[in-house]
Amino acid sequence: MELQLSTPALLFSAITLLMLAFTNRFLAIASLIRGLHKNYMKAPEQEIIVEQIHNLRRRLTLIKNMQLFGVFSFLLCIICMYLLFRGYTMAANWVFVASMGSLLVSLGISLVEIQISTKALNLELKDMEEVFEKRSSGLDFIFKKDSKKNEE
Repeated sequence: MELQLSTPALLFSAITLLMLAFTNRFLAIASLIRGLHKNYMKAPEQEIIVEQIHNLRRRLTLIKNMQLFGVFSFLLCIICMYLLFRGYTMAANWVFVASMGSLLVSLGISLVEIQISTKALNLELKDMEEVFEKRSSGLDFIFKKDSKKNEE
C-alpha cells in the first residue's frame, strides 16, 4: 500500500478531537482537585480525602501522558506529510507507523484513566448508597409500623 499525503491529513481531525477530549478531562480533574483542596483545608484529618488525592494525582499523570503522546502523534503526522511532500516515501511510512503507535499508546492510557475514574466514582456511589440505606431503613421502620396498624 502506498501512503498518500491525504492519509496522515485524515488523522488531524481525529487527533484534534482526542486532544480536546483529553483537555476537557484535565480541566475536570483540575476542578476536582481545587474543590478537594478547599475541603482538605477545612478538615485535613479526613482519610477519604487523602485517598482521593492519591487517585487524582495518578489520574493527572495519566492525562498528562495521554496529551503528551497525542501531541507527539500529531507532530509525527506533520513530519510524515512533509516527508511525503518531499518524496521520501520510505521514511514517511516509518514516521506514519510511529505516529499511529503514539496514538495507540495515548488511547491505551486513556482507557486506563477511564477505568480508574469509573472505579473512583463507584466508590463514591457506594458511600452514598450506604448512607442512604441507613436513612431509609429508619424510615422503613416507621412506615412498617403504620402499615401494621392499617392491617389490624
